[in-house]
Amino acid sequence: MNPARPAPRNDRLAGRVALVTGGAAGIGAAIVRQFVAEGARVLVGDRDQPRGEALCASLGPATVFRALDVADADSFRAAIQDLVARWGRLDILVNNAGIALPAETVQHTTLPQFEQLIDVNLRSVFLGCKFAHPHLRAARGCVLNISSMAGVTGQERHAVYGATKGAINALTKCAAVDWGREGIRINALCPAGVRTDTLRAWIATQPDAAGIETYLRQIHALGYCPEPDEIATVAAFLCSDEARFITGCILPVSGGSECGYNVHAPFSLADPQS
Repeated sequence: MNPARPAPRNDRLAGRVALVTGGAAGIGAAIVRQFVAEGARVLVGDRDQPRGEALCASLGPATVFRALDVADADSFRAAIQDLVARWGRLDILVNNAGIALPAETVQHTTLPQFEQLIDVNLRSVFLGCKFAHPHLRAARGCVLNISSMAGVTGQERHAVYGATKGAINALTKCAAVDWGREGIRINALCPAGVRTDTLRAWIATQPDAAGIETYLRQIHALGYCPEPDEIATVAAFLCSDEARFITGCILPVSGGSECGYNVHAPFSLADPQS
């Protein structure tokens, strides 16, 4: 059973302006909600306009939606320009947008699949950091990259996805060294499983849904698969002044999964969720 959720603070991010990519659903939407609850204004960048606009409508004037293709340089640059023109500054960039599928071995991954994973998961982080840099320098702001334990420990049938997340972790550390003297912090969060809509939909397609639920409990030492808000609360901390001396950190938010999976499942996962 999941523990009780703490009440969100209402002032930790007061006055901050953030861009959250992939912010229309899942972990991204949870981060948007958490940031707004803690006083930030947020531009939600996503390709899913209906869900993004619905989320912003539910949260009020502290949010605005903008269609964003994170793999496209012009689209990313324009989103940041729009945000700065609207609110005058950029304090926080959350590079959350990404794809987990196709989930395959190296030999069974096609070249187009490889290129799509690189573009959406890694090129997007590079573009966001590159175009946000002058504004973050002016604000002495921060970047948070949403990575994955797949980029730390490896994961079955998820070679290229894991490679993109490992590269994000390395980029995070290198940029932390480059940007520290400019007052810019940059960190990464690494979940294992997270109970997003994508994960729930995948579970529903599996022949042994009960077995999958057992697996998801067992891979987390705390004994359950978290909801997106449990990632979002840590994201808010790392983007707040409470974490002002933390940079270059690759932080597992994984319920202890990196300590060792307690798994004796008689099946192999085809499409694991990050």
